[in-house]
Amino acid sequence: MAPIPRPQQPPQDVPDSYVGMRADDAERRATDRGWARVRRLAPDAIVTMEFMPGRLNLAVQDGEVVRCWQG
Repeated sequence: MAPIPRPQQPPQDVPDSYVGMRADDAERRATDRGWARVRRLAPDAIVTMEFMPGRLNLAVQDGEVVRCWQG
């Protein structure tokens, strides 16, 4: 039987540290720090509830990150 895959672990990073950054800079930093996916959203975007450990979500308004969370 094939081994059960282990879930990807997110980078050891603090999502709140991205708040206030320019969106392009935040996305570059997240990629450099090992986030597999970075998703930009409007602050009031409706999103699905699926959780992806290697994904960082950036709520962006006027080019600036106003909220950030993993999953």
